[in-house]
Amino acid sequence: MGHLDHASLGWLTPLLSYAMACIGAALGLRCTVRALAATGRSRRNWLITAASAIGTGIWTMHFVAMLGFGVSGTDIRYDVPLTLLSLIVAVAVVCAGVFAVGYSRDRGRALFLGGLTTGLGVASMHYLGMAAVRLHGDVSYDPVLVALSVAIAVLAATAALWAGLNIKSPLAVAVASLVMGAAVSSMHYTGMFAVSVRVTPSDTVLPGATAMQFIFPLAVGLGSYLFLTSAFVALSPSAGEREASASAQRSVESATR
Repeated sequence: MGHLDHASLGWLTPLLSYAMACIGAALGLRCTVRALAATGRSRRNWLITAASAIGTGIWTMHFVAMLGFGVSGTDIRYDVPLTLLSLIVAVAVVCAGVFAVGYSRDRGRALFLGGLTTGLGVASMHYLGMAAVRLHGDVSYDPVLVALSVAIAVLAATAALWAGLNIKSPLAVAVASLVMGAAVSSMHYTGMFAVSVRVTPSDTVLPGATAMQFIFPLAVGLGSYLFLTSAFVALSPSAGEREASASAQRSVESATR
């Protein structure tokens, strides 16, 4: 059996991946709150932003954490098409879950369906990302821990969507996103502890790209996207603020007449 190291770069990768998950969750929740206060095309755009933030946040969290993943006795490479597919799956499935909540008449049913869809999407993104791992040996999984990781993903997604529906204040969104980040991280590491590797040493060159060649630049790019979008959303006025400034404008105009 190969010895698995989940933090070969020390505390850097777990802390950074947790930060990514929190930023994605905070931005997603903020956009969901905005979407529910908006209508028409504006609501759709906010929901798409929310889904892309949560999806890329979760994906970046997973692969930043994977930068610290090492197995004694073998190099690790990543299949590029499968890794990209895992990103598309993350965003697409979260999108379906967020839209279910954003447009549903029945809140309870929407939460159940949205949470289930999004949670299963997060889990499938994780295991697709793991399927992209290439190493000298055989990877096997503990089915109990895999089932537990999927359950955590569904619960975390349902909690996040509930928070998006019920939480309005920025402080509450911040707390919810920290909890959501912890839930996503615990899902990831539960899934990783389910892994065992039987190494068969070999000198053949592994197919795919190294983490630093491929995942690091992509994670930096997506991380930058999250930071920039967060700044834009934080600085753009909410519906209430726009309404307040418009009414102030009207009262100024009527006073000057």
